[in-house]
Amino acid sequence: MQKRLKWSLIAPLAALGGGVLGVFGAVIQEVFYGSLFAAFVAGPMIEEAMKPTGVYLLYALRPYAVQGRLYRAVLAALGGLSFAVVENIFYLEVYYPEHDRSLLLFRYTWTLGMHVAASFIVGLGVNERLLRSVRGEIPFLSGNWRFFVIPMILHSLFNIVMVVSGGRWV
Repeated sequence: MQKRLKWSLIAPLAALGGGVLGVFGAVIQEVFYGSLFAAFVAGPMIEEAMKPTGVYLLYALRPYAVQGRLYRAVLAALGGLSFAVVENIFYLEVYYPEHDRSLLLFRYTWTLGMHVAASFIVGLGVNERLLRSVRGEIPFLSGNWRFFVIPMILHSLFNIVMVVSGGRWV
C-alpha cells in the first residue's frame, strides 16, 4: 500500500517534470530552425515527442507505477500542461511583454488545450509495443505510429492557422 501511495505522488510529478524538459527541445529547435519550418514541422515533432518524457521514463523503469493506458495518457497530458504553462510564460514575458488580455486568454485556453490534448493522444501510445519498438524487437512505432503522428499533424495545423491569422498567437 505504501509503495502504491509513493508512486501515486511521484508519477504526476515525473510527468509534470517531463513536460518542462520538453521546453528544452523546443528551445533547441527554435535556436537552430527559427523559421516557418520550425513552427510547422520541427516544433510539433520535437515538442510532441518530448512532452511525455516523464511518462516514457516511468513506463520503461517502473511500469507498475503507471499501470493502465488511460492513466498513462492522463500523465502525458500533465506533461503537456506543464510544457504549455512554461511556454506561455516564455511567450508572454519574452516575446510579447506588452501583451494584452486577449493574448493572455488565448495562450491559456486554446494553446494550453492543444498541448494537453496532443500529449494525451501521445500518452495513449505509451505501451509495451512502444517499448518493444524502442528495444528493436519490432519495427519502430509498429502499430503505434498514429499516436505520435496524429498529434504532430494537429499541432502543425494549429501553428499554421495561428501564423496565417496573425502570427503572434503561436
